Amino acid sequence: METSLILAAIAKPDLITFIAAAAIVLAGAFGVVASKNPVHSALSLVMTMFGIAILFIEENAQFLAAVQIIVYAGAVVVLFLFVIMLLGVDRREIFSREKLRGQLPMGIVAGVIALGEVLLLAKTTWATGAKASTGPVGNSVDNVTRIARAVFSTYLLPFEATAVLLVIAVLAAVYLARRVVVEHNEEEEIAVAIPEPDDSDFGVSISTADYSEDFENESDEEVIDL
Repeated sequence: METSLILAAIAKPDLITFIAAAAIVLAGAFGVVASKNPVHSALSLVMTMFGIAILFIEENAQFLAAVQIIVYAGAVVVLFLFVIMLLGVDRREIFSREKLRGQLPMGIVAGVIALGEVLLLAKTTWATGAKASTGPVGNSVDNVTRIARAVFSTYLLPFEATAVLLVIAVLAAVYLARRVVVEHNEEEEIAVAIPEPDDSDFGVSISTADYSEDFENESDEEVIDL
């Protein structure tokens, strides 16, 4: 039985490629969720992007595979790392300051709902449309032309809205980081405005006290002489 399965897998290299790419995607997705360090999560996301690019290549969508690596694994993940480093959320104490009440039950409920949606959509085609065939059919236009028409005609508004959201996210990250720096500088200015007591002050007071004692002793000696 095992030998027949191995021979069947060897006879279908597409199946082997799909299984390997799916394993890479699942391992990267698990790393994104399970990693405690946000930087490690972002690097695991890069692995997930590479696995998705392999799946695109298997479907003869070379352009989408290149976009997946250049845009998503290159630019978007670098943007995530930039925001993580800028805000300083890579420090572990940030996540342990405050915890939401009922966080674990809410997470379990959200996970069950998401799993139910995935199982429901997997059995229907109304969300994704009919299954596409591998490669172009007949004398139809190539893959790049179809993508260009879809992005810059049918889905132009969502495409531009996504770009605006990315810009807003970057501006918000810069503003939050700048506010933290300003607060830190104000604390330093307050600390500078209130000087600490110097040792010379104590030296002056001690010398003054010694001088007063010497003056009293001299006055007592003069009284005795009289």
